[in-house]
Amino acid sequence: MAKYFLNTFVRLCNYLQEPCHVARFQNICGIKGTFPDKPTKADNQLSASGAAKGYPSLRNRAEAWQSGEDANSGRLGNGESVPETSAAGDFASTQVNRVQSGDGSGGSAGPAGAVNSINARAKPLRRNSLTGDAGQEFIVQNKFLFYLFTFGTELGNEMFFIVFFPFLFWNVDALISRRLIVVWAWNLFVGQSTKDVVRWSRPASPPVVKVEVFYNSEYSMPSTHAMTGTAIPFCLFLLSYGRWQYPFVLGFSVALCWSVLVCVSRVYMGMHSILEVITGFLYSLLVLAFFHHALDKIDTFYMINPYAPLVIVLSHVSLGLVAFSLDSWSTSRGDTAQALGTGVGAALATHVNHQLGLLVDPPLSMLPLTLPLMSMTLVMHSLLRFLIGVAVLLITRMVMKAITIPFLCQVFGLPSSDVRQARQHMKIELPYRYIVYSVVGFNCVFLVPLLFSILNLA
Repeated sequence: MAKYFLNTFVRLCNYLQEPCHVARFQNICGIKGTFPDKPTKADNQLSASGAAKGYPSLRNRAEAWQSGEDANSGRLGNGESVPETSAAGDFASTQVNRVQSGDGSGGSAGPAGAVNSINARAKPLRRNSLTGDAGQEFIVQNKFLFYLFTFGTELGNEMFFIVFFPFLFWNVDALISRRLIVVWAWNLFVGQSTKDVVRWSRPASPPVVKVEVFYNSEYSMPSTHAMTGTAIPFCLFLLSYGRWQYPFVLGFSVALCWSVLVCVSRVYMGMHSILEVITGFLYSLLVLAFFHHALDKIDTFYMINPYAPLVIVLSHVSLGLVAFSLDSWSTSRGDTAQALGTGVGAALATHVNHQLGLLVDPPLSMLPLTLPLMSMTLVMHSLLRFLIGVAVLLITRMVMKAITIPFLCQVFGLPSSDVRQARQHMKIELPYRYIVYSVVGFNCVFLVPLLFSILNLA
């Protein structure tokens, strides 16, 4: 009986991992793409790399995808016709929109290659973080879903949290914000480390349309977007409910919608299979279950223990060294170093704030806190604090970058004239991210609130 359930579970996992389900979902949502008939140089390079790691070639995967359908009609599993010819492009990671009208307007191709002018041509918004590939055009037939899922995937990006955490800290609740940073850093560390152990490639393209290419060169199991996009809203709900006065159903619904939107958006973007998203969702809940009961002890340790600064630095640096030794360098390691560095800075600032008697948390007798009434004064003060704080953090980042990269290049004997080229080296990128974002995190939690006190904006 146990063997039967195990075999059934394995078959289910294999089924959910198939890229055809991603392609069908994209087709339902109005994302169309065509693929070149001949492999390009990038295709050959990635196919050779995949073969070295034991993966089937992308061409073979494409042929396997098409072989299950009518070869004469050229039908894909999602019911779309495969054009006989298409423009050359990056076969491995992007799509080609070969249907262009004579006036440059975009649209989708019908059986005869006709153009539907109500459709829109689009390209990935950001270049591939490792290869610099900008991606190729695809066809968007449902603009609402495109913008909705683009917003959803941004809710799981590091850049969103870099803006969200400071706003929450400066304007809403410092205790919740600093504890969320702990969960965020650990989620990224656990997720990225697991990716480097499992080493699954992104969904095959074709049949999948790569609406996003920024993370396309990185491993994909589990989805760290799904992890952070689940852990953060649910942790926010668990930390705020009871501390702030609001309906349980409202808080849970917001957290669930946030999580589902991020998870589904990763399938829409063609970055993850259904299995990888589900795994990321469940994995994050497991991490959150572990940390939720420990967050109060961790926060108290950061504030009170005299050895906290040493433990904070050593633990975060050790975590980074363990994670970065698992596999070859990729810029996902930079994201992890950025999160760990931010966690170091925020934790050290928490210790300093407590020792100096700054940013005292509300006593338990004041709980639950109530949301203040909206007023023009409140909005203007919140906006002013946010703008001043972000300006300080941007200046901090700019100054630290200008100092750190040349210094590290000098230490390791590398040219510093080309910053982008210098950051391709792991020994430059990792300490750069650690140092810069630890200072940014420290200033966010200590220096900026102190500045608000001086300016009477606290």
